[in-house]
Amino acid sequence: MTAKRASTLLARQWQHGGWLSTLLRPLSALTAWAVARKRAGYRDGSRPAYRPPVPVVVIGNVYVGGTGKTPMVIATVEGLRARGYTPGVVSRGYGVKVGPHARVGTGALEAARYGDEPALIARATGVPVSVHPKRALAAQALLQAHPEVDVIVSDDGLQHLALARDVEIVVQDERGVGNGRLLPAGPLREPASRLREVDAVVTNIGAPDRRPPQAAAGRPRQVRMWLEPGDARQIEGGGRRPLAAFAGQPRIAAAAGIGNPERFFATLRAAGIAPEATLALPDHHDYAESPFRTLAADAILVTSKDAIKCAALGDARLWEVPVRAGFSDPELFDWLAQALRQPAATGN
Repeated sequence: MTAKRASTLLARQWQHGGWLSTLLRPLSALTAWAVARKRAGYRDGSRPAYRPPVPVVVIGNVYVGGTGKTPMVIATVEGLRARGYTPGVVSRGYGVKVGPHARVGTGALEAARYGDEPALIARATGVPVSVHPKRALAAQALLQAHPEVDVIVSDDGLQHLALARDVEIVVQDERGVGNGRLLPAGPLREPASRLREVDAVVTNIGAPDRRPPQAAAGRPRQVRMWLEPGDARQIEGGGRRPLAAFAGQPRIAAAAGIGNPERFFATLRAAGIAPEATLALPDHHDYAESPFRTLAADAILVTSKDAIKCAALGDARLWEVPVRAGFSDPELFDWLAQALRQPAATGN
C-alpha cells in the first residue's frame, strides 16, 4: 500500500470508524491515560503553569491538523484591538528549530525562521509575534520585548497547559470529532468531552452563511465561522485582480498546503471558479523546490499560508487568495473582551 493510500484509509477510518480504527483502540487507551495524567498534574499543582501578568486567550482544537485556527487568530487579534486592547501572539513555530530562546518579531517575518502561520499572522495584523515550542517561554519573551502588550493570543496550544489561560476557544470544522476516538484510533488529541469545558466552540463551515446573524448564549458559546475570499494578489509583482476575474477562465489551477486543502478548493468553487487542476500538498509544505513546474496552467491560485513561502519561486503564475473570517455571532468579540475583564475561569 502506498503512503497516499494509507493516509486516505486512515482519514476515512478516523471519520467513520472501521477495522483499522478498532485495531488501534488499545493505543488510544494509552493516549487517554497520558492526557488524564497530564491534566491532573496541572490541576493539583504538581506541574506548575506560568500565568502571565496579562490575560491569555488560547485558540486551539481537539481534532488533529488544520481546522481554521489561523483565520480565527487573525480575527481575534483584530477584534480585540478594535476594542482597545494591544494584543500580541505566541505560537509554537511549527517546523522551525528555534533553539533555547524564543524569537520575537513584527511585520514581514521569514517563514523559515518563525514558521508559516506566525509569519502570516504577523503580516496580516502587524502585532508582535513570539515563537517557541514552550509557549510559556514565548509569552515571557513577548512581554519583555513588548511591555505594551496587554493581552496574549495563543495560536494553538489548547493542550499546552504549561501556559495558564483565561479563555479557551476551540475551532473545529465540518468533520466535528470524527469517529470520537483518541489518537491513533481516531483524530482527537483529547476526549470529545473536552468541548464541554471550553468557553467557545467555533465551527468553520467553509462557505459564507447567509442566515441572519444571531448572538450565541450559554457555555460553551457556539459560533459558526466561514471564510470569505478577497481580491487575488500576484505574488511575483504584487498586482491585484478581483477573484471573480478568474471565473470561467481556462487553464486555472489551485494548490494548497494546509491541513484541509479541499476547504480552499471548495471556497474557490463557491466563488464561481472551477480549477482545471488542484494540487493538495502536505500541511506546512516548505516549497524548497517548486511543485508547479509541470503544472499546465496560466494562473495558479494559492492560500495566504502558501504565499508566505512562495515568493522565492519567482513564478508569475502564482496568485494569493486571502480570506477573511465571518461569524454568525455579531457579539463574539464584545463577549470576549468582557470575558477578559473577569477573573480567570479556566484555571488549567
